[in-house]
Amino acid sequence: VEGMELSMTATGANQVIYGIKRKRKSAIESLQKAITSSPVKIQEFQDYYPAGDEYELVHKCTGRLIPPGGIPLNVGVVVHNTESLYNIAEAVKGRPVIDKVISVAGAVKQPMSTSVPIGITLGEVLQLAGGITCENAVYFLGGLMMGRIENDLSKPVTKTTGAIIALPADHSLVMRMTKPRQAMRKIGKSACDQCSYCTEMCPRYLLGYDVQPHKVMRTLGFSATGTANWSKWADLCCSCGLCTLFACPEDLFPREACNDAVTDRKTAGLARWLGPEREMKTHPMEEGRHTPVKALVRKLGVSAYDVMAPWTEINYDPQQVTLPLLQHVGAPSEPVIKVGDLVTKGQLLAEIPKDKLGARIHSSMEGKITSINGSITIERR
Repeated sequence: VEGMELSMTATGANQVIYGIKRKRKSAIESLQKAITSSPVKIQEFQDYYPAGDEYELVHKCTGRLIPPGGIPLNVGVVVHNTESLYNIAEAVKGRPVIDKVISVAGAVKQPMSTSVPIGITLGEVLQLAGGITCENAVYFLGGLMMGRIENDLSKPVTKTTGAIIALPADHSLVMRMTKPRQAMRKIGKSACDQCSYCTEMCPRYLLGYDVQPHKVMRTLGFSATGTANWSKWADLCCSCGLCTLFACPEDLFPREACNDAVTDRKTAGLARWLGPEREMKTHPMEEGRHTPVKALVRKLGVSAYDVMAPWTEINYDPQQVTLPLLQHVGAPSEPVIKVGDLVTKGQLLAEIPKDKLGARIHSSMEGKITSINGSITIERR
């Protein structure tokens, strides 16, 4: 709430809306207590995916539709996530971002949410959760729908790491998402019957944007000339994954076809398709076609892992951290220390390059700089 008030002052906003799912009753209760004297409204959401998409948030909270290809600022809105607001309040007190809130879920002994020093390894985080409960596991970073698979557990936690979800290597979701791209295309070319469920369930299409994955799927059956005629309907895709992982009755890969189409169009230097010139309005069935999270959990085959991941206080004292110089939007940070230097916790290690967009990097532990090479490594003395 403090961070929200600071952001409100900085932007000159006259209204603040906090979007939160209705099922988070204890969180809503504590938030209501905290904002009794603050100009903040709570907008409750039903439990559907992707309620946290910024286009969805802006529409549900304000009634405004962000223009195609635009950002919230185009309609006079700034969107923050909760952790960013917390970090804003901390920054005003002179406390840098050296810890990361992270959730650990899936096939682990102790599912939990906690805060860990930035720069410790993914493997260390999993050990804090008691380790995995299956013989072979595959790890999703950031979520099952939009996250990526990462099996190198020596990689560090960064400012953008949000979740680690472990699933057995033979889980159906893992088998689908690790299928070679060429196989995805071949299956789609032979099996897509143009039912258009992928489009009819698309959250962006339902908000009124001209995203039509079923038309993009047609590109799989055309020559290079025909491809250009259909791939433009991928340009406004947000890659939420609902088409691939929920809507398609034949378990095809329209999201991946859209991702490939966007890449191909950029490579060809084609202008982004924003849809026809018309007044933006939502689909008549937009409210009725929200995808319930419970239904999505069943479809993904992860009901067994749908358990609480309660907040767990952990005071973890690492022996080493590795801090990438690029873990944010913009340019890599530039080191202001050298190998051999002794640093304290919270000390500035890398600065934003002059006239560039970026973020500072601070030390998440006390120790000695042992390496600077794309990342800064600190070891405990």
